[in-house]
Amino acid sequence: MEREGRAVGAGSGELVTIGEFSRLSRLSAKALRRYDELGLLRPALVDPVNGYRYYDPAQAERARLVAWLRRIGMPLSRIARVVALDAGAAAVEIRAYWARVEAETAARRDLATYLVDHLAAEGRAMAAISDGTGSTGGRGAPGGARGSGGTADRPGPPGGRSEAAGPGPAPGGPGAVPLVIRCAALTDTGAVRTENQDAAFAGPRLLAVADGFGARGAEASGAAIEALKPSARVLGESGLSAADLLNALEDTADSVSRAVREAVAPGAAPDGSGTTLTAMLWTGSRLGLVHIGDSRAYLLRGGGLYRITHDHSLVQAMIEDGSLSPEEAASHPERALLLKALVGTGRSAPTAVAARPDIRLREVRAGDRYLLCSDGLSAVVDEAGLRAAVIAAETPEDAVRRLVGLAHEAGGPDNVACVVADVVVADTAAGYAGAEDAGAEDAGAEDVSAGA
Repeated sequence: MEREGRAVGAGSGELVTIGEFSRLSRLSAKALRRYDELGLLRPALVDPVNGYRYYDPAQAERARLVAWLRRIGMPLSRIARVVALDAGAAAVEIRAYWARVEAETAARRDLATYLVDHLAAEGRAMAAISDGTGSTGGRGAPGGARGSGGTADRPGPPGGRSEAAGPGPAPGGPGAVPLVIRCAALTDTGAVRTENQDAAFAGPRLLAVADGFGARGAEASGAAIEALKPSARVLGESGLSAADLLNALEDTADSVSRAVREAVAPGAAPDGSGTTLTAMLWTGSRLGLVHIGDSRAYLLRGGGLYRITHDHSLVQAMIEDGSLSPEEAASHPERALLLKALVGTGRSAPTAVAARPDIRLREVRAGDRYLLCSDGLSAVVDEAGLRAAVIAAETPEDAVRRLVGLAHEAGGPDNVACVVADVVVADTAAGYAGAEDAGAEDAGAEDVSAGA
């Protein structure tokens, strides 16, 4: 055990032993030795003969910061970065860490809510069968026409909570109405950028937008969408249960993450290249959502436009904790800082950290219209403008042209990618002209890809 008492050192004059410093900092001697070994908190002096550690009392503030960061669950490797920063930069890093914790907690909460709703619905269905009623707990016919302010219920909160079983028969159950997707995708370089790093895809089984960043951003966004296609084909023909679908989506997300890492790997410099991704995979009765970053998905139902994804960004976290208004966020210097994204293994500190995408299942209704877009659209066109354009458009092709046009009218400061998809009864889609699977590269504002 290291000797109690005081010692005289160079620097600040009087030093204290590890035991006394332990009382000052409220860290155990064991923890102080561990932090010394990790380089988080070096003693001011180590006796070269007996190895006793001596600390400057002024180090207590840093020691307490380390202890507080451990109490909020921050990993030691990240604490090492934080304590090396000045106070202002450290505050930004801690805010970013905690915003990510809250985003991941929200994703787990949404999954827990979905599981509760799903199991409760199964319980009600089993009870109805036991009673001999055969009822599925439906609540009447689907809502009114799009844009009419009809009777469709408001979906769950913007975080993406999956609705409980909607009107009519349960998805995939007896008497279920066969539904299909009619869709279109369009990307545009914008009026300022010289390269388009956004990617979009619209097909009968897959809807996706990805916003690449860094030197290999275009490769990252393209790889993310390509990695989704095999899973989309399998899920569309699988007939899996909801639980198995969630597992399959988890596997799909892992495959996409690997594909992005491999696409970014050829870059010699660790510049933080990567991509956001918002994708929906059609299973024949549900849409599986895979989302990470600040691209978005919206649902138009009953005349209301609802955001069903959560931005994994610093400014979104600041809006939610009340420290920033949405108007202030639009011009905030850190508005491009992502808390989660698909990135390569080598990245620079200011970029988002690699993380697992949010995974959810959403029940759908005939008449639903979905919009997926990169922030090149959502950052310059407010939700009122998006809603008006999506409602006014007769077809998905018309909708994506209108939306890209709105981005240009707002100055087109960034690449734009958008996908619009309608959920329709299979009979109404007969004869719909469109490619079986169509992606949109840099299509300008004229070429539109469609699928049904």
